[in-house]
Amino acid sequence: MPDNHSERIPDTMDPIAFRLPILAIPIYWYGIVVVTCILVGSYVATIEAKRRGEDPDHIWNGLIVAIVFGLIGARLYHVISSPQGLVRGFEYYSQHPVEIFMVWQGGLGLFGMVAGGVLGIFLYTRWQKLDFLIWLDIVAPALALGQAIGRWGNFFNQELYGYPTTVAWGIPIDMQYRLPQFTNLPETARFHPTFAYESIWNFLVFLTLMYVGRRYEERLLKGDVFLMWCILYPLGRFLVEFQRPDAWMLGPIAAAQAVSIVVAVAAVAIMVYRHRFRTSAVEPEEVESEAS
Repeated sequence: MPDNHSERIPDTMDPIAFRLPILAIPIYWYGIVVVTCILVGSYVATIEAKRRGEDPDHIWNGLIVAIVFGLIGARLYHVISSPQGLVRGFEYYSQHPVEIFMVWQGGLGLFGMVAGGVLGIFLYTRWQKLDFLIWLDIVAPALALGQAIGRWGNFFNQELYGYPTTVAWGIPIDMQYRLPQFTNLPETARFHPTFAYESIWNFLVFLTLMYVGRRYEERLLKGDVFLMWCILYPLGRFLVEFQRPDAWMLGPIAAAQAVSIVVAVAAVAIMVYRHRFRTSAVEPEEVESEAS
């Protein structure tokens, strides 16, 4: 007799967690995950701020600024990019501009989020007369942890999955969320959970930054912890992109891989230069005291 159990259509997650009783407004899992990663990341950042002798209240006070600029950057990166085979790309959004603002439906670009968030932190630290580089170091581990959590929003949206696979941890994808080249595969087909690979990598980056930031604190210059994130995260992203059939391509290479190379190489060059010449070893206050 045929094994009907093996042919059973696998269960998948509904992107909508629940609906509010009033007007039946849908609450998406993606949004819940995003809020969770922001709150957890911010809490970790407050712990790091206290450890460094900084006022942790600045994390919560500056959070709105960082979130606003981060979301704008993340959404712009997603809208401008054109992942292969996806319905929503730059051409789609140019014809449906209202949907650009529907962030709760998913679609945030990490590199855009970081660029926008860093700009927000810069503006806040300038406003509050804080040390920009120190606060970048404070939020870097929290950023990595937030990414590790946030990637699971892609699981609920059934997006950012990889190629078909037979590995035990492969995940099912509903037909409506499959790329065109995979719609001819059976319902029971499984795919690489590339978002999970990136989540695991980000968690390892978080642990690395927390360890190095404490173990070698006296050897580090201001901004080094953030520069390490700029090296480690792109390395993992570069590798994961090989398993992304929907990658936005720039010729023979994925756009995210190109950005990863530029960011990582630039971060390495800056770190090597700073430590070779110790350009940040002498603080402005020390220079002024010597001059007097």
